[in-house]
Amino acid sequence: MLQAILKLGSRGSPLALAQSRLTRKLLAADLGVADADEAKVAFPISRITTSGDRITDRRLIEAGGKGLFTKEVEQALLDGDIDVAVHSMKDVPTQAPDGLLMAGFLPREDPREALISNGAKTLNALPKGARIGTASLRRQAQVQRLRPDCVVETLRGNVGTRLEKITSGAFDATFLALAGIKRLGIEDKASGILSVEEMLPAPAQGAIGLQIRHGDDKAARMLTPLLCTQTAIALAAERAFLAALDGSCRTPIAALAQVENNALRFRGAVYAVDGTQNWTCDEKIVLHVDPIETAMKLGRKHGLSIAKAAGEEIRWEK
Repeated sequence: MLQAILKLGSRGSPLALAQSRLTRKLLAADLGVADADEAKVAFPISRITTSGDRITDRRLIEAGGKGLFTKEVEQALLDGDIDVAVHSMKDVPTQAPDGLLMAGFLPREDPREALISNGAKTLNALPKGARIGTASLRRQAQVQRLRPDCVVETLRGNVGTRLEKITSGAFDATFLALAGIKRLGIEDKASGILSVEEMLPAPAQGAIGLQIRHGDDKAARMLTPLLCTQTAIALAAERAFLAALDGSCRTPIAALAQVENNALRFRGAVYAVDGTQNWTCDEKIVLHVDPIETAMKLGRKHGLSIAKAAGEEIRWEK
């Protein structure tokens, strides 16, 4: 009789569960488990409610920001209740708890932003004074930089909640990660897709990370065929940039690294919350012997440079 081979765990949101099911599908295919019911037995998924899920009435910065969508999932991993934590990497702090490590990342989905509105395909197409709902300071800062006439108000909740707020007319527009709505099969809900020049995404947006316990050779071995080296290189740069800035939900930070052939292009930005100031970088380098280490050094270099140039202007958590 088939038994559990690897126990997966994630947040209980529809998107988190879709990402866990994708991971299960890939694991099952690699092991030749063709029957869907057998795959569910071999790779069961635990739904874990996190602190971030419980907070629905205010911005996450008011509750500490870092780790609110990962702490309970990581604790389940440490306790042995699950073997693999499936994370949206943009939610994962740059410092991992003792005893845990990232086995790696699935191939990254499109990192761009989807504009959700009742017809406007771009920010410029929104009416003057449009009400935009978002809980992301990064999105707020970029909106107010490009469209200072718009009114930005806090909008939290899962994908369905935010879509309903647009349909009902409570807001004129909001944003969702394009990767998320593609994984949910509702890409048609996007009225437009914003270029990275129009809105630079969050570091690691669109990437799924697979976290395991130190020393769990079985999990590491089974996950290896699923992992994407290009995604690992890109995230090394983006997360090093974030770490150098000590970034959190309190700090509007955007970054995108893209690997093409043997080169890496890195773009990063930090914003004043009201969009009146920004500090940016854009560099393309050739990747050599150790591409992940090279990418980390690039991201860290630009993070430290911006931190020095901006000084206290980016210490909004104070």
